[in-house]
Amino acid sequence: MRPNRLRQLLDKDQPTLGTHLLSSWPTLTELVGLSGTFDYVEFVAEYAPYDLYALDNLGRAVELYDMSAMMKVEQEPRTYLAVRAIGSGIQNVLFADPRTVEDVEECVRAVRAESPETGGRHGVGCRRDVRTVMEVGTPSFVQALEDAVVAIMIEKVSAVENLEAILSVEGVDMVQFGPGDYSMSIGIPGQWNHPKVMEAQEYVNQTALKMGVAPRIEMGTLDDDRVKRYLDQGIKHFCIGSDTQTMYDWFVDTGGRFCDLIGRKPAAPTEAQTTRYGE
Repeated sequence: MRPNRLRQLLDKDQPTLGTHLLSSWPTLTELVGLSGTFDYVEFVAEYAPYDLYALDNLGRAVELYDMSAMMKVEQEPRTYLAVRAIGSGIQNVLFADPRTVEDVEECVRAVRAESPETGGRHGVGCRRDVRTVMEVGTPSFVQALEDAVVAIMIEKVSAVENLEAILSVEGVDMVQFGPGDYSMSIGIPGQWNHPKVMEAQEYVNQTALKMGVAPRIEMGTLDDDRVKRYLDQGIKHFCIGSDTQTMYDWFVDTGGRFCDLIGRKPAAPTEAQTTRYGE
């Protein structure tokens, strides 16, 4: 079975750096690998169109480089999506929208093997992760599922209110606060920097650190001071930028400057159109 770089770094308590891709085009994954700067790509499947062939091809692209992949899956159907992601060679899963301890337990079981020792629901499959026919149902397959990083979005009121119980679920490796969903769930949609949202984010991060679960920070752009503040708090896991945001920024910046040169006034983007990951 292929080593899982994200798991290796987590186990060594080393920093990790990922980037978001909404495109399943494997060439973009290859470009991330060619940069030599990221430990993993997060395919944000919750927001993007894809099919099962695309997942296999993304898995193949990742395996060309010393990095791993994560797939962000929506709340339903969690188990199906987690099994298909891992089977395609995407070794780690980020689960969106859990609200209760029971939700989180279901997320963990979707990843772990269905064996007496691991107590999961993930069965044997002839997929890419086991080289289709070579390591089907072997002890190394069970260990690979144990090594899969289970990351959980904390983005609903009930999840924040029950945070310590959720983080006590065995098998949760990483948490990510979601300001967009959280602000909407408390009745102030779009106000990601509202004091109530910022307070909840701080609570999630500090509680995770206290309980030995790795908090991860999403950032749209590099902010040296902000990164240093997180590092000083003991937070060392980051996922930055996205392919779609990078393209949009280029369209606005370079396209806008070119419009100036030819005497054309571009349409002004709305505030909603400029919202970034993690900001």
